[in-house]
Amino acid sequence: MKPPRRPTHRVARLALTIGLAVYGVVILSHPESYRLLDHVDLAIHETGHLVFGPFGEFMGFLGGTLFQLIMPAAFVFHFVYQGDRHAASIPLWWFAQNLWNVSVYVQDARSQLLPLVGGGQHDWRYLLARTDLLLHDQEIARAIHFAGVLIFGWSVFWGIAALRDGRGRAEARPVPPHGAYETSEGNT
Repeated sequence: MKPPRRPTHRVARLALTIGLAVYGVVILSHPESYRLLDHVDLAIHETGHLVFGPFGEFMGFLGGTLFQLIMPAAFVFHFVYQGDRHAASIPLWWFAQNLWNVSVYVQDARSQLLPLVGGGQHDWRYLLARTDLLLHDQEIARAIHFAGVLIFGWSVFWGIAALRDGRGRAEARPVPPHGAYETSEGNT
């Protein structure tokens, strides 16, 4: 039998989802503004250059953005695996917010007005120039931004839907009793 849910738990989760929805709209109104999570995102982005750098120059430049997207995606997969759909909706929101950041960076590829950490070369100018897409930076940025908007909307919808249908958080997975993994010969 399922233990009864505490109503305050669901209310807190709903408040978080609504808060992220409102905050997302604020970010969308000015995605170029520096916000709360941007410090965390920047640290993850810069770490991505170090992680992917050994795989060549192109991957080193792309690694910042990749890592910035891989981190929230890993949390989404973790919570989905745990059966907590509502919890998975939170890092999915973070993934969308990162796409908005990436879109601002891509949009800056030709103009290069954004300040770069430690100077150096602009990641997306390098990446788009290497792939002969530099003249399409604005269209690519808009596509990335739009993908972020869609994922943002899905994350809010998914979070609320998970709470409405009562599957926002699954029960803890039971630990099998000792001997549950015995083979047909009776060995563990």
